[in-house]
Amino acid sequence: MRGRVLAGALVGLSIAWLSVGVVGQTRHPKAPHRKRAVTHHDSSKAAPARITPKDSTGSSGTRSIGDTFPQARQAGLAKDTAAGGGRAQEAPKNAAGSPAPADTLRRIQNKAFGPGEYLKFDVGYLGVSAGDAVLSVSDTVCRGRKCFKVDFTLISKPFFNIFYRVVDRYSTVIDALGMFPWRFEQHIREGGYTRDFTAEFDQVNHVASTSEGTHQLPPYVQDMLSAFYFSRTVDYSGLKPGQKIHMQNFYKDSTYELDVKFRGRQTIEVEAGTFRCLVIEPLAREGGLFKSEGTLFVWITDDDRRMPVRVSTKIAIGSVDSELVEYRGINGPLDAIVK
Repeated sequence: MRGRVLAGALVGLSIAWLSVGVVGQTRHPKAPHRKRAVTHHDSSKAAPARITPKDSTGSSGTRSIGDTFPQARQAGLAKDTAAGGGRAQEAPKNAAGSPAPADTLRRIQNKAFGPGEYLKFDVGYLGVSAGDAVLSVSDTVCRGRKCFKVDFTLISKPFFNIFYRVVDRYSTVIDALGMFPWRFEQHIREGGYTRDFTAEFDQVNHVASTSEGTHQLPPYVQDMLSAFYFSRTVDYSGLKPGQKIHMQNFYKDSTYELDVKFRGRQTIEVEAGTFRCLVIEPLAREGGLFKSEGTLFVWITDDDRRMPVRVSTKIAIGSVDSELVEYRGINGPLDAIVK
């Protein structure tokens, strides 16, 4: 049985999903949710259960960064999505008046996360706590640029090891200004299955050098973990249920389309507290923390942090849930906490 659950994401979802009590390429189970979800009855906000495939104008409801920021579209950045997530800023120029290659890279405003963030999730399956997942963020430098290093670990509980031992580790190095990855690592130990994979992303020349080969990339491609953290920078306030944001996700040797559908709002209770949340549904064709064998939903706080609170997915037998049990080092106030 293979359940790839985000945060992230998650995540990711990835959400990250980033998962989030997440598994990237995992084959083992996790747990159903144990605490009630309370619909957030705010007349100014959309109902969570309703899905609207098209907006009132008849458009598909999918937004790219080029739709939101014309200057980004002119720079050829329309394949990745910010959906209003921050301002695309003009890069500084050198003494000759021309931008250096690294300075032509996009800039995305990020209020969601920063160094020191620590998120711990309980991961279980069929009501049994099967493992612990941790997402953490630290400062680093890559290619002379300020970056965030995101680490994700998933370790099964001792009693669960009798049936299926899991020790998974992922990391990504995300550009702090552009919200795209420079490096990705994946180390999987699940039962008798092992996988070690690394990728270096040249986001200037659009090439991925991996432990398995070299591949061409579209601009600002994400990896399975960075995709979830990028989705946290998106401003969902202008989206209607059913509308999507779009990005692209590199995995193994190929680039895949990744849409994230906004489903609505809910107030949910987990061990870490009660939070007003946005509900998003990653729609991945392959690869990453956003990939699952059934429908995958991610709950993130309805504030500027967009902190992951729960990840839930249906699998062949039952469902798998990951719920937030501990958090610290958050990048600002959590306005979505229900007092």
